[in-house]
Amino acid sequence: MAPLIALLVGTALARVTGFAGVTALDGWHPALRIGLALMFTLTAVAHFAGQRRTDLIAMVPTGLPRPDLLVTVTGVLELVGAVGLLIPATARLAAAGLGLLMLAMFPANVSAARRKLTLAGRPVTPLGQRTALQIVFVTTAVAISFGP
Repeated sequence: MAPLIALLVGTALARVTGFAGVTALDGWHPALRIGLALMFTLTAVAHFAGQRRTDLIAMVPTGLPRPDLLVTVTGVLELVGAVGLLIPATARLAAAGLGLLMLAMFPANVSAARRKLTLAGRPVTPLGQRTALQIVFVTTAVAISFGP
């Protein structure tokens, strides 16, 4: 739920800032870029240390090589994508890449839900709810990729 909150709050604050006169944030497209960048920064941090990293490694579907390396690489890609969203010239490409990354990582969420794993000591998001969230996140990336 924290990623959704980051997306919504980041987008809303950026939009309000645009209304307040910051022309770089005057519009929904730039506000969505800020919200999605905040969300990916938040999720990327979990890839690098502590119990969340251990839990993310456990989420990698069995049969994939080097789950630890996959978690590190996806975390780096999330951070690079978040930075790319903040640069107007690269935002569309970054959003497209992040959308594809989310689709590629979704099987890990399915696997985690089916195996009833935990993330930070709490059960992972149930599959139906996670699917709905995934649709929101991917739709946001698509809107940035193909928006004005």
